Amino acid sequence: MEQHISRYGKIYKSNLFGEPTIVSADGGLNKFILQNEGRLFECSYPRSIGGILGKWSMLVLVGDMHRDMRIISLNFLSNARLRTHLLPEVEKYTLLVLSSWKENSTICAQDEAKKFTFNLMAKHIMSLDPGKPETERLKKEYITFMKGVVSAPLNLPGTAYRKALQSRSIILKYIERKMEERIQKMREGSEKLEDNDLLGWVLKHSDLYKEQILDLVLSLLFAGHET
Repeated sequence: MEQHISRYGKIYKSNLFGEPTIVSADGGLNKFILQNEGRLFECSYPRSIGGILGKWSMLVLVGDMHRDMRIISLNFLSNARLRTHLLPEVEKYTLLVLSSWKENSTICAQDEAKKFTFNLMAKHIMSLDPGKPETERLKKEYITFMKGVVSAPLNLPGTAYRKALQSRSIILKYIERKMEERIQKMREGSEKLEDNDLLGWVLKHSDLYKEQILDLVLSLLFAGHET
């Protein structure tokens, strides 16, 4: 990027993810854009990212639908829930990661942080316990999925983008199966629809369509893990 700035200046045209893009390294302009988001500027992502995350992902949506999805997420993460569920789990999973480190061993801080956040988000989104076979299978697909999010949008055999689309399909089928299991148990009367995780909360307290729920769960897993 420094080479581009030295050649074209702090603001220049480029091509990212197959789309024409204006790149700004100017602090004043960036501040102006951020201050006027939603008025003069609209947040968006390349279409290739939308194709992987889904059209109902919060990172892709704008306007009223984005607001509604955001409200659903914030209502789930209310202050009371943070105190009673999330914060104790943060400590629990922190100790779990620390206990896995062998004495005098070398660790990669980034990998360990990602392991921690994935386990935490998987637990609070779908009540998945760390180390269990289904959690590890989901993590493996998610890693493949993530590699394609920031890759060139080439939907060809063997490319990271094609592999990401395939992993997305596997992940969504898993989430859908979990949804159907809970709904079926509720219909049979063998189990109440609990709202201790995001999936249960959305099924119980929202009127979202199945496709919207699937993209919401996937996008929150992505957002919680990558940020």
